[in-house]
This record gives sequence, C-alpha cells and structure tokens, in this order.
Amino acid sequence: MDRAFLRTLDPELRRLYGVLRRDPEGLREYELLERLRGDGPLRGLDELELFRVHFLLFHHLYRLRRALERAGRGSLEIHVLRIRLLPLQGPAPNPRCLPAAPDPLAAYYLDLGHLVRTRADDVREMLRWFWRRFRIHDRKEDALRALGLEPGAPVGAIRRRFRLLARQHHPDLGGDPERFREVVAAMEVLRTWGEPAPDPHGDGP
Repeated sequence: MDRAFLRTLDPELRRLYGVLRRDPEGLREYELLERLRGDGPLRGLDELELFRVHFLLFHHLYRLRRALERAGRGSLEIHVLRIRLLPLQGPAPNPRCLPAAPDPLAAYYLDLGHLVRTRADDVREMLRWFWRRFRIHDRKEDALRALGLEPGAPVGAIRRRFRLLARQHHPDLGGDPERFREVVAAMEVLRTWGEPAPDPHGDGP
C-alpha cells in the first residue's frame, strides 16, 4: 500500500514524506530543513530569502497533508515548532461527502502567487507583527486574570467582561480610576494579541 501511495507523489513530496516517517515524534521547521538540505540552509540568507525558504517548505507540507488525507493515509501536523505525521482519525474520507471547513493557512501556502508577490518590505512588516505578539505573550494570561477570566477564554467572553468592568469602574460613573486603567490596559494587551497577521495582498490568512 505504501508503494502505491508513494507513486502518487511527485519527487519533492516523496522525499518529504520519507524524512517525516523517520522522525515519528516530529521535527521543528529548522530541523526538517536541515534533514532535507543538509547544508545549513538558513545561514547567510536575508529576510526575504528566509521567507521564501519557509514558504516553499510549507507549500509542500500542505500539499503532502492534502495527499495523505485524500488517500486515507492520515494527516500532518504543521507548525514551525512541530511537523509530524498523524494517524488517520476515524474512517477514510468519502469523496462524496461535504468538503471540510476552509483552512486559511492552507489556502495561503498552497497559492504560489503569495510567494511571487511578497517583497522585502512585506516580510519586514510580518516580522514586526510576529515580534510584537511574541513580546506580549507572557502578558496575555496576566491580562485575562485582570479581567477575572481563565486562560483560553473565548473572544466573546472577553468583550462582554471588558464592557461590564469598564462600566463598573469608569471614573465618570463613580468607579475606581486605578481599576479602570487596569481593565483598559488588559484589554489593549488582548486586542494586540488577537490582531491578525498583516496581509499586504489583501487575500492571505
């Protein structure tokens, strides 16, 4: 069965599949690139070149995931911190069934137009967004606690809680100014965390 499946893949996907099968616990993106290229692929590359390497890898990963799922061979976990083959969950897909819910990241990486259109300024803007989110990562749980919410609270619950506390503590309504400032600051952190990635083309993820 494996040979039959391999014959359906082009050489790039066959090689990628082979590497991932040898590491069932999964690999980080950089580790996978090293296995594939073996020549320190990220050394000496500028930001745009790094983006192109990353994009092409993820393009092939999403293609492989699609091939695995269509063949009923399993799936693929795709994240910069872990990329690994996953067993098939439940019965093999029925091609007559309704399509799965859209996956914005898959749509983004499967469209090579994004690779062609992305310029160095676009990459720098995406990196600025990433590092901004990274810097506030440790503040996210503190912000939720300031609103009296548990980690993982949904967006709707956060908004409702903020409106309630803002009315309750607004200085013009006789509330506590210090507590009001704390609530507003917490919401600003959570808004920043929830900002979508910049999309210079207007049709990305």
